Order: sequence, then C-alpha cells, then structure tokens
Amino acid sequence: MTVSQLPGASLTTEQWQLIETLSASLTSDQAHWISGYFAGIGSVLLRGNQAAIPSTDAIAPSATAQIESAASRSLTILHISETGNSTELATRLADSATKQGLNPILIGAADYKIRKLKDEQDLLIVTATHGEGDPPQTGMDLFEFVESRKAPALPELRYAILALGDMSYEHFCGAGKRLDERFEALGAKRLIPRVDCDVDYEEPAASWSSDILKILVAERAAAAPVSIPTSSSAATAGAAQPAADPAYSKRNPFPATIIDSIALSGRGSTRDTRHIEISLADSGLTYVPGDALGIVAHNDPAMVEALLDALDMNPSDPVTIKNQSVTLSEALIGSLEITTATLRFLDHWGELTGTTDVFTAMDSAQRATYLYENHIVDIIRAYPLKGLDPQRFIDGLRPLQPRLYSIASSLEICPEEAHITVAPVRYQLHGEDRSGVASGHLADRAVADSVLPIYIQSNPHFRLPTGDDPIIMIGAGTGVAPYRAFMQEREVNGGGRSWLFFGERNFRTDFLYQTEWQNWLKEGILTKMEVAFSRDGTEKIYVQHRIREHAHDFYAWLEEGAYIYLCGDAARMAPDVHDTLVTVIEEQASVQREEAEEYLRNLQRDGRYQRDVY
Repeated sequence: MTVSQLPGASLTTEQWQLIETLSASLTSDQAHWISGYFAGIGSVLLRGNQAAIPSTDAIAPSATAQIESAASRSLTILHISETGNSTELATRLADSATKQGLNPILIGAADYKIRKLKDEQDLLIVTATHGEGDPPQTGMDLFEFVESRKAPALPELRYAILALGDMSYEHFCGAGKRLDERFEALGAKRLIPRVDCDVDYEEPAASWSSDILKILVAERAAAAPVSIPTSSSAATAGAAQPAADPAYSKRNPFPATIIDSIALSGRGSTRDTRHIEISLADSGLTYVPGDALGIVAHNDPAMVEALLDALDMNPSDPVTIKNQSVTLSEALIGSLEITTATLRFLDHWGELTGTTDVFTAMDSAQRATYLYENHIVDIIRAYPLKGLDPQRFIDGLRPLQPRLYSIASSLEICPEEAHITVAPVRYQLHGEDRSGVASGHLADRAVADSVLPIYIQSNPHFRLPTGDDPIIMIGAGTGVAPYRAFMQEREVNGGGRSWLFFGERNFRTDFLYQTEWQNWLKEGILTKMEVAFSRDGTEKIYVQHRIREHAHDFYAWLEEGAYIYLCGDAARMAPDVHDTLVTVIEEQASVQREEAEEYLRNLQRDGRYQRDVY
C-alpha cells in the first residue's frame, strides 16, 4: 500500500516518515498513550478553529492554550437516582475517572447546590426517570430550577447525559430528555450525544462512560508534558472500569434461604399479604432501616409453558444469553422478561410477523393502552408465527430485572435476617389468572427452606434522624413495612416521639402487624397511631383523611422539628397525601398555598420530608 492509499493520506511523506520512525520504537503502552495525546489535540483544534491552518508553528501557541484550558476545567458527576442504579453507575464512572487521572466531584441531586450550576464547566449526569417522564424525587429541585425562567445561560458548560428508563412507559427516559433539551436551550454544549437506556442498561452505560472518559482523558493527556508514562500508570488509561463490587450485590446476588412465609391477612381478606423472613447468615450483608431488599425472582413456570405452547417451541432448544449457552426453558424462567410487553417487543414482533403496520397505525395513547391490556403471550397468540428460530424470538426480550422490597426489620432485633412484606399482584387478563413476577414468586413458590437470590439496595434518602427528633410515619398497605424496621430500631436504640398513620381495607382482616403496633404503643416506643380502613364503612376513609382530622397536632409536630415519612403507592396515595400536607400547612399556618408548598419543599431539602413511593 502506498502513502496515497492510506487513510491518513492528507499527511505529507515527511510526516509519515516521522510517524513510522516513532512507531517502530514504541511499546504497546506508549502507543496507547500517544493515541490519547493526539486525540486530545484533534478534539481541541476541531472545537477551536476549523479554518485552514497555515503552519504548525503558527497555531501551536493557541492550540496549547486551548488544550490547557480544557484540561484544567472542573468535572462534576451528578447522579439523580430513584432506586440506586444511577448512583451506582455514577460511582463507577467517578472511580474510573479518578484512576485515569481526572479529578471528578461526585454528588447526588439531593445534595447538589443548584445555584452552582452556572459555575460548572464539565458536567456528566446520570439520571433515572420516575413513572411517566418525571424526575426522581431527589432531582425535583434541580428540574424545577433548570426549567424555570430563573435558569442562567450556560454557554461555558459542556455536558453529557446518560438517561435510564423503562420502555414499558410511554415517556421513555423522559427525565434525561428534558434535561438534555433544556441544557441545549440554555446554550450548553454536548460532549457526546445523550444515551437512553432500557432496564438492561449495563452495556450502553459502560459504552457511554468509556466514550466520555476517552475525550476527557485525551484532553488531559494533550495538555500534559510530553513524556512517556510508565506501564503502571498507562494501564489505567483505557475504557471505564467498573468499581469493585462487594462480595454479594446486584451483579452477584446472595443465595439466601427462606426462613418462613407467614400470612398477615386474616381469613376472608380481599388481599393475600405475607410476611417473609430471609436468612442473611454467612452473607456478610448488612443494612439499616429504610434500605430495600433486591429480589431476583423467576417467572411462573405456568407462564413459560403457555408461551412455549403459543410459539410451538421445544423447551430444550439451545439459545445464547450473554455469551452463555442455556436451554430455551432456562432462559425464559430465569433470565428474560416474558410478561410485560414493550414498544421494543412490538417493533420486534411486528418485523418478524410482517404486522408492523398494525402497531404503527396506533397513536401513542392507543399503543400504551394496547401494551397495558396485552402481555407478550397475548400478542403472540393474536399474531402467531410458527417455525421461528428461538434465538430470534428471545432477541426481542428484555432481561428479567430484580424487584425491590422495603425491609421490614432491624438487625438490632433480627440479626442475620431481613424481613419483607409482600402483597402479591393478582388479576385476570383475557380470561386467565395472572400474577406479578416477583410478588407471585414470593407468595406462591418461596416456601420455607427454598433459596432466593437477594442483595441489599441502600436507600440513603429514607433514614431515621440520628437524634431524638419526632417522626411522623405515613403508609398504606405494605407501605408500612419500613416503619416496622424504624420501631424495632428505636426499641433498642431509643429515639424521640413517633406517630403512625396506617391505612388498609378492613380492620378485622388487614391490620398488618397489629399486635406489634399495639405493644409499641403500650411501651411508649410508638407515641400515637391513627388508622384508616377504607372498606369498613359506607364512606371510604384513607390516611389523608386522618391527617386532616389531626391537622392542628400534625402541624405542631412539624413546628417542633418532626420528620415526615411517606411510603406506598406513587400513583394515587402519595399524591393525595402530599396535597393534604400542603393543605394542612396552608390552613394551620394561615399562609397562601404557594407558601405552604415552599414550606414542604424546604422540609424536603432539609431531609425532613422523605418519600419511598413505587
């Protein structure tokens, strides 16, 4: 091959000779470092001046200045998390950046001073999306500020966004998209395009992290003195490396033994609520009240059988999952989401069956309704395809994701154990009984002495106060679980006054942990308790009604420094309670509604209004 045929043919013959002479003397580590060095120069020159350059000598000083400026820029990594995934990814990114010679500041949205945004230079954001396009609770202040008229122009800011979401929701990765659009409107510059991740986020997240670090590390290398690093230092200048995991984690769950599964609901209840005790013996896992237990559940074998029947596939057929060969049955039981259909699956199945036009003819609302009313097996039955290669089918499915359950125990009372409270999701669809993947597994198949893969998910924004501050706990149904942990903790370690607002359907059958609450009341560990059983009377009474009834005392507790905790359903209960809290403050403080809302926001900023909703 001649010089004119090479990809870099714009180089002169003399330049090529210099490169060939240099490359012949380089080690692999040195070659790797030099690639970053020249990538940084190219990146800076491209952003600085794309006009023709008369000579190397003429541009060297300005290029050097730009490189040095880029290398000296501050770097902040901001995570906006709902369940901890964004925090985990941001932490790994910060660890990799540090190992590669950068100096990042890692911070969560709840602790971020939003007025500092105008002073940021390089900002990397990892954000989850809550529900239909909303930001996580920890990021509400940031979003409110950025999307308001108070937001400053950001012409000096460079940014990159990794958005986490769930394609089963219509507004997939909505929070990340909103930030990206707003930053662009404020004049900020993207370092790389936004990446949107479905629930199987590991690979695209790793690629995004690697891409952004290559740019920043190359700029830093270009500004550094031209010297060859040692092998030990050059070894870190590659793709982003994940932070070391604890012995057992989401990536490597602990095979825990079920100690017991106890029915909490009484005979005749319309719910089947269960208390499940899980052994942590020999795991080394610890937690504090407020944390969650990650459950790696399996699909219902009956649903797997129905799916195989609809596909007319052999359960023993081999397929490949993450470079490992398993049987189709094994993949469908333990590795893949086979219940909830997503837009991605609709596109995949439409392409395989030639029915793409059927799904694209629907508007977004119709598609959302269709996905809500049809599981994967229902779509396959409606548009069957026989003789399909199993691998092609599973390529359209998402990985089966762990589910999180609030821990209902304290290690102070229950050493080497974690308790959870589960109300299985059960319903009929197309004339068939269906159940939630994890809740059905826990209620129907997680019997005593069976093994269940688990891990601990930290929840730093749902914590007891460290002192004797009073607490107000608001929960409905299984949302009472973390408060049992709170009371167990205070039973041993003491604490201030506590007040529980608990709601369920019926007093006789659904008063979860009734005896324990009454004992804590008797012993003074629980100061007050208000209950609301919505189906015991002609008028439905919920926890928000009890709060209104006790508005004077409720507000008095707040003025005396009480912390509010809210746990339960995000769709209805949490918004209704939140609205009631604003009303109570508005009326008791005799202020305008906007002032009451700001009062509650200030409680949230101070960590005195904490929510764990799902």
